Amino acid sequence: MSEITLHFAQTLSFSGNPLVTGSESVSHDARGAIAVQNGRVLARGGAEDLRRDYPQAAVQDHGAALLLPGFVDAHVHYPQTAMISSWGKRLIDWLNTYTFPEEMRFDDPAYAAEIAGRYLDLALAHGTTTMCSYCTIHPQSVDAYFSAAAARGMRVLGGKTCMDRNAPDGLRDTAQSAYDDSKALLVRWHGQGRASYVITPRFSPTSTPDQLSALGALWAEHPDCLMQTHLSEQTDEIAWVRGLYPQARDYLDTYEAHGLLGANGVYGHAIHLEPRERDRLREVEAALVHCPTSNTFIGSGLFDMAGLVAQGQRVGLATDTGGGSSFSMLRTMAAAYEVAQLRGTALHPSALLWLATEGSAQALGIADRVGTLAPGSEADFITLDLASTAAIAQRSARADDIWDAVFPTIMMGDDRAISGTWICGVLQ
Repeated sequence: MSEITLHFAQTLSFSGNPLVTGSESVSHDARGAIAVQNGRVLARGGAEDLRRDYPQAAVQDHGAALLLPGFVDAHVHYPQTAMISSWGKRLIDWLNTYTFPEEMRFDDPAYAAEIAGRYLDLALAHGTTTMCSYCTIHPQSVDAYFSAAAARGMRVLGGKTCMDRNAPDGLRDTAQSAYDDSKALLVRWHGQGRASYVITPRFSPTSTPDQLSALGALWAEHPDCLMQTHLSEQTDEIAWVRGLYPQARDYLDTYEAHGLLGANGVYGHAIHLEPRERDRLREVEAALVHCPTSNTFIGSGLFDMAGLVAQGQRVGLATDTGGGSSFSMLRTMAAAYEVAQLRGTALHPSALLWLATEGSAQALGIADRVGTLAPGSEADFITLDLASTAAIAQRSARADDIWDAVFPTIMMGDDRAISGTWICGVLQ
């Protein structure tokens, strides 16, 4: 049995979703600790209590840093790493101008491996330890992603992006090859180590009804897998869907009619939802993913966090690399705060931190493993420096409580605020 290590720092414990229950459901320990053994959290409590309980344990004292679960990014496109922050397009033009040409390069396994490694290293530097990624249509892009994650010991989710229309030559598959490739990759990777396969139609405009049905059939065969796609990101996209699927009641119906709506469905963006869509998503207990930097960067709209949560929707948070303009979940939390302000709600810092950790883990169905520091969880965690820059330090020095201290880092922090990242208890 391996050595026990105690990590001393400030800690937070969530007994509920602060979006629903408020910050009263969060307890703060200014001198807290976790005990880590064999890659898992063995115990959590006060520093002196754990020192007494485990007198032979090694100790790492992180001082005034805030110890948090590693961030969980619920919606990314790792193949878009090299083209992040490309200028000036709305969704459809952006895909055609930047995304599709870049994704065509992933037919080269060496290039796929290079970008997969680069993306994961950037994510780790920003404190993100788990993500759910779209790959490209190329099976080798999926192999590169999962292989790079395995080399780093990371828990990741992802899948082959399927498209059989409205994409360039060289970036389309077919209904049958989408099914066959996805099934083969699922068998190869799902549940291997810390990998989870996700069935991944890009979105209805780039899939024929036959392809959506084929992927719906695959999901029915493997209901324990997640299915991810995009939903109601921009108004011109919705108009495009209406033209392509004239019989559909709404955008969501293009998925529902083909077996692609369910509790393990993860729907990115979900900004411009019709009342029926909201009702059905809540009824099936699907998950929605808020991508605020992307939504502002390409002018998509303002996600209705308060309204959707009040209706009982499950919501996660994501950078949407590279439609989003940052690899940082801190910047993503700041953007979520700003979007909510524009809709008349000030999200509390506890809610923002929960969304970036346990909330996103719940959206991906993995909160029993990551996104928390509860005993038994996998020991993926970070330490957050609450005075990482002069500007942040001078503001946090005036803080009256932990929320006043952490909020400047949420709003102004970047990778400099991540003073340490651990995967399965191992410092990266």
